[in-house]
Amino acid sequence: MPEQQFEDLNSGFIQELFEQYLRAPESVDPAWRALFERTPGKLESSPVVQRVRELYPGAANGGNGARAAAEAATPPQLLGAVAAAMALVKAHRMHGHLAARLDPLGSEPPGDPALEPERLEPRLTLELQAQVPARVLRVHVPGETLADALPLLRETYCGTMAYEIEHISRHEERVWLRTAIESGRFRTPLDEDERRMLLRRLTEVEGMERYLRRAFLGQKQFSIEGLDAMVPMLDQAIELAAKDGAHDVVIGMAHRGRLNVLAHTVGRPYDVIIREFEGERLLEAVGSDPEGGSGDVKYHLGAEGLRHTEAGEVRVRLASNPSHLEYVNPVVEGETRAIQTDHKVPEVDHDPRRSLAVLIHGDAAFPGQGVVAETLNLENLPGYSTGGTLHLIANNQIGFTTDPEEARSTRYSSDLAKGFDIPIVHVNADDAEAAIFSIRLAMAYRERFRKDFVVDLVGYRRFGHNEGDEPGYTQPLMYKTIESHPSLREQYAARLVEESVVTEEQAVELDEAVQSAMRQAHEQLKASIEAGTSPQQKEKERIGRGSDVPIETAVDVAILRELNEQLLAVPEGFTVHPKLVKQLDRRRETLGEAGGIDWAQAEGLAFGSLVVAGTPIRLTGQDTERGTFSHRHLVLHDYETGNVYTPLAHLPAASAPVQVYNSPLSEVAAVGFEYGYSVACPAALVLWEAQFGDFVNSAQVMVDQFIVSGLSKWHQSSRLTLLLPHGYEGNGPEHSSARLERFMQLAAQENIRIVNCTTAAQYFHVLRRQALHPKARPLVLLTPKGLLRLKESTSKLDDLGGGSFRQMLDDPRLDEEGRRRAGRLVLCSGKVYYDIVGHAAYQEAEGVAVARLEQIYPFPVAAYDELLSRYPNITELIWAQEEPQNMGAWRAIRHRLEEGLPDEVRLRYVGRPWRASPSEGYPTAHAREQDRIARETLAVY
Repeated sequence: MPEQQFEDLNSGFIQELFEQYLRAPESVDPAWRALFERTPGKLESSPVVQRVRELYPGAANGGNGARAAAEAATPPQLLGAVAAAMALVKAHRMHGHLAARLDPLGSEPPGDPALEPERLEPRLTLELQAQVPARVLRVHVPGETLADALPLLRETYCGTMAYEIEHISRHEERVWLRTAIESGRFRTPLDEDERRMLLRRLTEVEGMERYLRRAFLGQKQFSIEGLDAMVPMLDQAIELAAKDGAHDVVIGMAHRGRLNVLAHTVGRPYDVIIREFEGERLLEAVGSDPEGGSGDVKYHLGAEGLRHTEAGEVRVRLASNPSHLEYVNPVVEGETRAIQTDHKVPEVDHDPRRSLAVLIHGDAAFPGQGVVAETLNLENLPGYSTGGTLHLIANNQIGFTTDPEEARSTRYSSDLAKGFDIPIVHVNADDAEAAIFSIRLAMAYRERFRKDFVVDLVGYRRFGHNEGDEPGYTQPLMYKTIESHPSLREQYAARLVEESVVTEEQAVELDEAVQSAMRQAHEQLKASIEAGTSPQQKEKERIGRGSDVPIETAVDVAILRELNEQLLAVPEGFTVHPKLVKQLDRRRETLGEAGGIDWAQAEGLAFGSLVVAGTPIRLTGQDTERGTFSHRHLVLHDYETGNVYTPLAHLPAASAPVQVYNSPLSEVAAVGFEYGYSVACPAALVLWEAQFGDFVNSAQVMVDQFIVSGLSKWHQSSRLTLLLPHGYEGNGPEHSSARLERFMQLAAQENIRIVNCTTAAQYFHVLRRQALHPKARPLVLLTPKGLLRLKESTSKLDDLGGGSFRQMLDDPRLDEEGRRRAGRLVLCSGKVYYDIVGHAAYQEAEGVAVARLEQIYPFPVAAYDELLSRYPNITELIWAQEEPQNMGAWRAIRHRLEEGLPDEVRLRYVGRPWRASPSEGYPTAHAREQDRIARETLAVY
C-alpha cells in the first residue's frame, strides 16, 4: 500500500490506536498489541512514527520502550488488511441480508460488493485473512483469524436468517444484538425430541388446511400454507413469555392463517371450527334474531383459551378483527396494557411482564396502512408502552394480486420499523428451525430491553387470496413454481428421515393421524347435528334491551367538599403557575350558595368520587392533561422546577388508579388503543378526548368496525367514552362539528349512547352513570367549548349531591300555567339552547317554551312523552339545531318526534339549510346565521 494511502487509513481508528501503542504499549488491548508486534521491521520512515516523534519526543528517544515498539510495529500492508477486515465485518452486519437466502421459492439475492473480500483494498486473500486476528475485529463467532471467522459470519448473516440491527441508535442494544447473533446462543440446535415435536406441529398445521379444503370445497379459509412455520413460532413465543412471567398473550392478526391459529395456538377444538363451515351449509349462521347479534365470518372471530406451558397456564386471546387488516393493532396494544396494569391499587402499577402483545402483519399491509406507523409510535410512550411487542410479518411476497414493487417504495416490507429503532430479523419460512431461533432472539431482546422486535417470515401463499381465487391470472410464473414446491412439512419430514430422527413410516403415520382426528371430529359433529343434539352456543344477551336503567349518581355533599379540597392540594414547595392560582382557588368559592361549579370542576369531582369508590380512571387525548381550552388542569406543572403533580392521582381514600396522559397527535391508533383497554378492563372508565370533535373523523374505521359494531358482531362490550368538543362558535367548518349525524346513522339496538349536555351537573351525572351502569356501552359525549366558562351553564353543589342525569330538561322559567299557555314548543340540544334563550327576542317571545334533549340516543321515548304531556295546547313543535339540515340529529330523530305528536301539532325544522360543509368560514357569516336560527325559532321575522 502506498504511504499516502497508509497515512489516510491511519487517520482513523487504527492510527489512533497505533499512536496509543507507541506511547504506552501496555494500555492497548493484548490482541492489538500482538498484531503490532507480529512482524519485526524498521518503520523509521513511516509517517505514523514520524508523527508520533513530533508529538511525543519521549517516544522518539526510546522512552518507556516506545522506540523499540515502533521498530517492531506491523507493516502498513497488514494494518491495511485489518482495516479492510473491519469494513468486511461491518458490511456483513449491515448488508449481509442482501446476500441471504430468504426466498423459499429460490430467487437469487441481490448481494453487495462490500461483502466480497477480493473486491476490497487491499485484496483480502486467504493468506492475508489468516494473518488478521479475529479478536481485533470484535466478532463473536468462533475462530482465531479472519480466515476462520469469515465463513461463520457468512453463515450467520447470509444464510436463511438475516438481520437488520445497525440502524438502532442505542449502542448498548447494538452490541447486545451483535453478541447474541454471532455467538449463536439463540441458535442452539433442537434435540431429537424437539425436532419430532416440531414435525408433529407442522403436520397438524398442514393437515388441518388440507382436510378443510377437501371437505368444504370452494369455501374461504385463507390457508396458512406457505407460512406454516408461523404456528410453531407462536408456540415458542408463548412458552418464552410464560417463563418471563406472562399469564396472558394477546394476538392480533388478519384472516390469513387465522383458523389455524384458532385451532393450534388458542386451542379451539376442531369440531368448533368445522361447525362454522357446516353452519354455512345448514343455514345456522348467527343473526336470525332481529334483536340478537349479527355475528361475523369465521375468519374474523376472536377467541381465547388456556395453554399449559412449563412455567404454568397462560391465557391466549386472539382479538376479533374486521377486514381492515392492521386496524386491530392498537386494539391489541390497549388490551395488553390493561392486562399489564393492576387496577386494584391506587398507584399505577404497570408491569410489562404480565402480558405479551403479538401482532401478525401482512407484507402488503405493514408498509401500506398508516395505522401501523401510528401504533409503532405508541410503543415507547409512557401511557402506552406494553414493554415490547412481537411483530411477525406473514410475508406472502404478494398483496392479493399486487406485486411488492407495486405495493411499497422500500426493499423490504419491514423497513418502516427502522424509523422506530426496532430490530428486524428476516427468516426463510422453509427453514422451520431458523424460524424458532428468530423467536428466541426476539423474546430475549424483549426481556432485556422491553422494546418491540420484528420478525419478517418470508414465505409464499400456496393458493390465491382465497381458495376460490385463481392467482395464475396475475402471477403465472410464481404459481408455476409454487405448484411444484414441496410443503414445509414434506421438506422437514424428508430431512428428519435422512438424519434418522424419524422413519418414513412414522412421518406418514403422523399425517394419517391428523387426517383421522379431523375426520372423526367432523363425523361426530354431523351426527350430532342430524340427531339434533349438537352442542349449542350459550344464549347471548339480546343486545337491544335494558341498556337504559336508572343509576344512582348523586354523591353526598360532604364527600364532595372533602374531595374538592384534596383536588386543590399540592405538595409542600410545589409552585403553581401564578396565572392559574386564582382559577383554582375559585373552585372553593363555587361550593357556596351562589354556585358556579363549571365543567372542569364537575368533571374532577366525578372522577374523584369514582376513584375513591374503586373505579379506575383512564383519560387520554390531545392536550388532555391541561385541556384544549385551558380549562381542566388535572396535571399541574411546577412553575419553578417543571415537575408535574396530579392531585386526582393522590387522593388519600383512592382505591383504584388514575391515568391521565396526553396522547400523540393521532386519532386512529389512539382511539383503537383506548377501545382495547376498555374491552380488557370493563370496570374502568376509559375516556379519549379529541382536540376538536371533528378530529374523530380520522378514527372512523375504529368507530365503524369496533366501537359501534363490536357488540353485534362479537358480543364484545365496552364503556369507552369519546369526549368530542362540539358547537358552532365561528371557528370555521373544521372546528365546529363532531359529526353527530355519523354517530346517529350508526346507532341501533342500543349499541351506543349519545349525549349532549348543557350543564356542568348533567356532565357530572352522565360520567358517573357511564362508569356505574351495569350494561357497558360506548358513550359519545358532545362536550362544550364556549360553555366551559358560561355562567348560565354552571351548577350548584346540591345539583351534584342530589338528582341524577336527566335525559330531557324542560323550560326552567315556566310554571304549570305557563306551560299550559304555550303554543309553541322548541326542542333543541346542546349549546344552541343558550343562543336561543340568550337572544334579545327571547324575553318578548310569549307562548314559546324551550326544552332540551340531553340524551340523543337511545332516544328517551318516555321522557319525550312526558314532556309533551305538559304542553296540552301547543300547535307547533320546532326542532332547532345549529347544524345543516342534512347533518346533526334531525334526520335520525325526526320519526321519533313525529311518533309522539298529536295529529293537530305540526313538526317544523329550524336550522342551517342543506350544506356540503358543516359551517361558515367567516365569523360575520356565522353570527348572522346563528341570529337567524334564534329569531326564526322565536318567530321574530
